[in-house]
Amino acid sequence: MSGETDLAKLLAGLDPELHAGEYVFVTSPDRSTPPDVEPLLIFEEPEGRTLVLPRERAEAAGLESAFPSAWIVLRIHSALEAVGMMAAISTALAGAGISCNVVSAYHHDHLFVPRDRADEAVAILRGLGRDGAR
Repeated sequence: MSGETDLAKLLAGLDPELHAGEYVFVTSPDRSTPPDVEPLLIFEEPEGRTLVLPRERAEAAGLESAFPSAWIVLRIHSALEAVGMMAAISTALAGAGISCNVVSAYHHDHLFVPRDRADEAVAILRGLGRDGAR
């Protein structure tokens, strides 16, 4: 398994990158994905298929959506078995009253935070990086 596992190095190297645009969550109880929607994420749950996609794609397809979000990528390559990084991030964001939905992929972790709090979330993440470097 590749990727960083040392918590101090993980926090020091978060390097958050804010993507442009607004992203939303959609559910499809019948597990269908409309053609041409091209979601960022598809996740299967017993209740239905969850899609995360740009707001404009959801609207164009006439899909009801939830949680208008900003997408932040943590550029550090964290190991899937790393311990404590998400706990530190969640604690810091929760302390500021910022909700966060996390998707951990093979190379990076992806955070979806309220769009109107995105810049504040990035600043908090950068602060964790400075604190982790000490």
